[in-house]
Amino acid sequence: MKDKIMKLAKRYQIFILLLVINIVVLVISPNVGRKAFQMTGSNMLEMLSVLPPIFILLGLLDVWVKRETMIKYMGDNSGMVGVLLAFFLGSAAAGPLYAAFPVAGVLLKKGSKLSNVFIMLGAWSTTKIPLILFEASALGLKFMLVRFMMDLIGIAIISYITEKSLTQKDKDVIYQKAQQTE
Repeated sequence: MKDKIMKLAKRYQIFILLLVINIVVLVISPNVGRKAFQMTGSNMLEMLSVLPPIFILLGLLDVWVKRETMIKYMGDNSGMVGVLLAFFLGSAAAGPLYAAFPVAGVLLKKGSKLSNVFIMLGAWSTTKIPLILFEASALGLKFMLVRFMMDLIGIAIISYITEKSLTQKDKDVIYQKAQQTE
């Protein structure tokens, strides 16, 4: 029983630390502490409204898409098809960036190339289709195109450099951790 409690405490140590800090702030400065707890509650409600649909879609992706198919289209030998698919997945996705990480885990678990996963994460964070449309209407087509092209170049360079800077051992650890997620 003690081992289970210690394992649970270790797993949620950041959450526990933040809870303790919030309680200390509440004691020291009640107004700030109440505001911190309100913001924490609001953020948790937002996460609870976003994550369940993401997890349902991930479950369907995990069951419906065979590993061989994922390797073919986004694996090591996928080439430009994998890059474009990763970019499209990230750009068309809905939800905040923290929702992208479970998606990245499933892609890795299914055999996607690491740089394609990095591209998907980069696209998710910077090139969402609604954002691009808003920029074109609010800031002008020229601004949107310049930023979009810079994002494309930046995402590609960062993804390539990040993958190349990792050792094979680092990559193996990343894929192994992805396999362990359930």
